[in-house]
Amino acid sequence: MTTAAVRDGQRDEDDRGGLRAAFGGLTTRGRSFLAAGVAAAVCAYVLGQADLLRVGLLLAVLPVLCVLVLHRTRYRVATSRRLTPQRVAAGSEARVQLRMENVSKLPTGLLMLQDHVPYTLGSRPRFVLDRVEAGGRREVSYRVRSDLRGRFPLGPLQLRLGDPFGMCELTRSFSAYDTLTVVPRTEPLPPVALSGEAVGQGEGRQRSLALAGDDDVIPRAYRHGDDLRRVHWRSTARYGELMVRGEEQPQRARCTVLLDTRRIAYRGAGPDAAFEWAVSGAASVLTHMLERGYAVRLITDTGSSVPGDGGDGLGGSGQDAADAAGLMMDTLAVVGHSDGAGLSRASEALRSGEGLLVAFLGDLDERQAALVAGMRARAGAAVAFVLDSGDWQADGSGEGRPPAGERLRRLREAGWTAVAVPPGARIADVWQGAAGGRPETAQSYGGRS
Repeated sequence: MTTAAVRDGQRDEDDRGGLRAAFGGLTTRGRSFLAAGVAAAVCAYVLGQADLLRVGLLLAVLPVLCVLVLHRTRYRVATSRRLTPQRVAAGSEARVQLRMENVSKLPTGLLMLQDHVPYTLGSRPRFVLDRVEAGGRREVSYRVRSDLRGRFPLGPLQLRLGDPFGMCELTRSFSAYDTLTVVPRTEPLPPVALSGEAVGQGEGRQRSLALAGDDDVIPRAYRHGDDLRRVHWRSTARYGELMVRGEEQPQRARCTVLLDTRRIAYRGAGPDAAFEWAVSGAASVLTHMLERGYAVRLITDTGSSVPGDGGDGLGGSGQDAADAAGLMMDTLAVVGHSDGAGLSRASEALRSGEGLLVAFLGDLDERQAALVAGMRARAGAAVAFVLDSGDWQADGSGEGRPPAGERLRRLREAGWTAVAVPPGARIADVWQGAAGGRPETAQSYGGRS
């Protein structure tokens, strides 16, 4: 929630020029009255009509008085904006609640609240508020929705003040704004057994220090309250202080999601384009693996990694999983096409023993297909979802590229589970198809039940 206020005597940049800006706020009605008054006064002077002069002066003075009174009015107005939620999936709605409080001792006149929103989120909301008593509050709300992912600013809020005769309007702006993050759409994925992910292979296996031999134990210094039965006497004699065996620390299963963002690898734009499907697929897999307790890492073709270099991944349960998912989704909300031509940086970012590797790939030439095939040696299991421009583009713009079947065959020969993604496919169906429809077992995810 953000809060802003216009305080006594503190107008927006001194009302942007003071009295000159106030006269600039004359409405069409006010300008018409002023012009009619001046014209009547000139005619009265030429014709020598005193009564017409009085009428002209009345018409001209009325808008001027409204400007002076409105300019001298010193309201103390506080506003706040509450955005719920601050992160939504594409196609979902968020609610924006505006609250205005008159903290001055004078009642306000007619007010109009206007909040600035990008055109992607819908039309600009406007609200007209009648007289607000001293100390009074008003609350209004509106909804925003976007089919496109990204970060969108909401604000600043503008307050328009008007006089009872509608002669003049003054605009005062607040500097505070909020940011709405629209993340990719995700689908719940079924738990399946992926080829190559079994007990004893890759990083999917969970191990415990408590099952290791004496030579593999990592001791630590004794702390008050430690069980004396866990004292490691050999280390105590070696270090000259009381040492105990380390706590049981199971090795967590790991998953790396590789997203190909090369501009040359995709054709088309919009919510139904192949690239948007790949981003949504990566988001769905990341969420699914985080929910299952995996340490998850996101890599793009540029070599960037979330978490950064040296991180083992994010995951866990409860609040940690929610925070990890939020960080991943924030990254995917703003990911765009890269100008790179290859996947060499992504290959360099991969470490040996990546555990499960899930890749979302666009068009691959022979060189890139060979590079991706070599990534298989660094993972315990590898699954690739390949989106072919020739299939996704109905206008035939993908012609002239290597056949998708040849690229899939090469990846499969290297040990990948490679799946071609048809246009409009459901992510859950493709995910289940990668496992051949096999349900998950206790062994397939590192022995977890």
